[in-house]
Amino acid sequence: MNESPPLNQLEVSGLCGMRGDRLLFEGLDFSLQNGQLLHLKGHNGSGKTTLMRILAGLLHAEGGEIAWNGASIRKARQEFHAELLYLGHLNGLKGDLSAVENLRIDAAISGQHLSEEQAWQVLTDIGLRGHEDLPTKYLSQGQKRRVALARLWFSQAALWVLDEPFSALDVAAVEELQAVIRRHLESGGMVIVTTHQEVALTSGEVRTLELGRKQEAKHA
Repeated sequence: MNESPPLNQLEVSGLCGMRGDRLLFEGLDFSLQNGQLLHLKGHNGSGKTTLMRILAGLLHAEGGEIAWNGASIRKARQEFHAELLYLGHLNGLKGDLSAVENLRIDAAISGQHLSEEQAWQVLTDIGLRGHEDLPTKYLSQGQKRRVALARLWFSQAALWVLDEPFSALDVAAVEELQAVIRRHLESGGMVIVTTHQEVALTSGEVRTLELGRKQEAKHA
């Protein structure tokens, strides 16, 4: 009998974000629970990336609160970040290391063991067969993006925060990524994603939040 995933909840209340002297958003409220995906929308410059970087702890909010399972992430930062995987515009790869080496190091940092065989299989699944042992600095932008996204195949984090994950991917890779996101949600995971592409994010519960409008997240 399979065990049910732990119940998790992300709550954002009254959040305020700025870029320099410019106010991007304020009074932002939304929540997310197991199996839910939040599609973050808004025009360029509306603050989508700023919001995601605040959630990832890379920027400070000017006001408001972020809580994970009822506790402020300011007080439970370690617990929250142990359950968070953030993928931004930068791929975060070490150029002198191969794709396999990058994945195994990333897994080790997150406290997981990923064998060389498992890493090769993940990269094959995402369409990088034949490029697994090349230093990533020699890969194309699309191939580098695939290496970065391959982290999702073995991630055990509950919350995925993905900023334009489908960029620089071909049709086959987009379909593979959609499938991985669906499996994560079906297993009780949570996803916050931005994308300019028309993709079927999931067949499950999708919520939308459009920055630049004073509204809470709505069911799609």
